[in-house]
Amino acid sequence: MFSLLRPAFVSIAFFTVLLGLAYPLAITGLARLAPDQAGGSLVRSGGRIVGSALIGQAFTQPQYLHGRPSAAGYDASASSGSNLGPLNPDLAVRIAKSAAAIRAETGATAIPADAVTTSASGLDPHISPAYAELQAGRIAAARGVPLDLVRAEIARHVEGRTFGVLGQPRVNVLETNLALDAAFGRRQPPPQ
Repeated sequence: MFSLLRPAFVSIAFFTVLLGLAYPLAITGLARLAPDQAGGSLVRSGGRIVGSALIGQAFTQPQYLHGRPSAAGYDASASSGSNLGPLNPDLAVRIAKSAAAIRAETGATAIPADAVTTSASGLDPHISPAYAELQAGRIAAARGVPLDLVRAEIARHVEGRTFGVLGQPRVNVLETNLALDAAFGRRQPPPQ
């Protein structure tokens, strides 16, 4: 009887060691080769963690780029879209309200879609170069620096398509805001 069960016990022991120990250790070792991605793509400034390059944050101060609207309230544990369909009147009202606020602030007639729509996760850390450019005037005024300098700093942070073909050019909001602070200081907006 034991001779019949022996192959089963050997198989269980073999696969337990292979899949329960060797495989996880191998994957952990491979992950160490790309520590940035494996560690959450954490962004540090002044020796402390200020966020992740992969998760959007709420920036509301006028001296910073603002990210896409977030249905999740920029809470990574509540990641989700708004689940509002294209014919839902609530979506139309929210988009119209966002567009009116951007038009009032910038005077723009054409507004990039990512300025008024949420991403599928609600945590997209990137915006389009067009939306970043639309905000350059507000940032320059709030920081008291020439518009061309802000535009140049934003242009330096435009990321191309992944592998040259996937996705669209984009600007990482957190990394660009840190670069704006580094280039122009952490100036507070002038009093209203």
